[in-house]
Amino acid sequence: CPSMSFVIGALVLAVGIYAEIERQKYKTLESAFLAPAIILILLGIVMFLVSFVGVLASLRDNLCLLQAFMYILGICLLIELTGGVVALIFRNQTIKFLNDNIRRGIENYYDDLDFKNIMDSVQKQFKCCGGEDYRDWSQNVYHSCAAPGPLACGVPYTCCIRNKTDIINTMCGYKTIDQERLSVQHVIYVRGCTNAVLIWFLDNYTIMAGVLLGILLPQFLGVLLSLLYITRVEDIIMEHKLTESFFGEVRHRAAPESSGAGCCMCYPG
Repeated sequence: CPSMSFVIGALVLAVGIYAEIERQKYKTLESAFLAPAIILILLGIVMFLVSFVGVLASLRDNLCLLQAFMYILGICLLIELTGGVVALIFRNQTIKFLNDNIRRGIENYYDDLDFKNIMDSVQKQFKCCGGEDYRDWSQNVYHSCAAPGPLACGVPYTCCIRNKTDIINTMCGYKTIDQERLSVQHVIYVRGCTNAVLIWFLDNYTIMAGVLLGILLPQFLGVLLSLLYITRVEDIIMEHKLTESFFGEVRHRAAPESSGAGCCMCYPG
C-alpha cells in the first residue's frame, strides 16, 4: 500500500512540476487557489513524503517510522473529514468563498489560461454562467459595461444556449449583462456555476459517495493496517527481549557451576 502511494505521489508531483513549468512560460499565474499545477505539486509532495516514510518504515521494520506514518496518515484523514464537516456546517460561507474566488478568476480570465480553460469547461458541461450568476462577468475589464470594446456588457460564448450542431458564435452573449434574467434566459445560461455544480452533486449523490469512499477508505485502511503492523512489531520486540532475558539468566546461573567443577576436577595419575 505505501509503495503504490509512493509511485502515485511521484507521478502526481512530476505532472504538477511539468504543468507549472509550462504555465510559467505563458505567465498565467494569478491565483494559487485557481492554479491546478500548484495544487498538483502540493498534493504530490504530501503523498510522496508520507508514502516514502511508509515504505522506509516497512522495509526497516522501524517502530518510530511506522508510528510516524500512522500518525501522519491519521492526521491527513482527520483534516479531510473535519474540512468536509466544516464546509457542510458553514455551507453559506463556503459558497461565498467559492464565488469570491471565481470572481477573482473572472477578473483575469483572458490572462490566466488555466482558469479560462476550467471556467469554459464548467460553463459548457453544467450549463451555467459565472459564479453566483451571469452578472459576475462584469468584473472583467473587457466584459464590463463601461468597457469600450465589442465584448462590453456581454458574456463569453460558453455561457450561450446552443445546440451541438450549431456553429459557434463568439458574440452570442453580446449585451446581456445589463438585461433582466427573464429577457436573456433563452439566450444564455442565467444560473451561476456554484449552484449548478452543487445541484449536480446532490442529484448524483451515489457517485459522490463512491468517490469519497474511494478517497477516504484507503487512508482509513492504511491507518488500521499500520496500527496492526506496529502491534505485531512490538510483540516481536517484546518476545526478543524476553528470550534474551531468559537465556541471559540461564547463562548467569550455569557460569558458577562450571567454574566450580573446573577447580575441583581430578585428572587420572
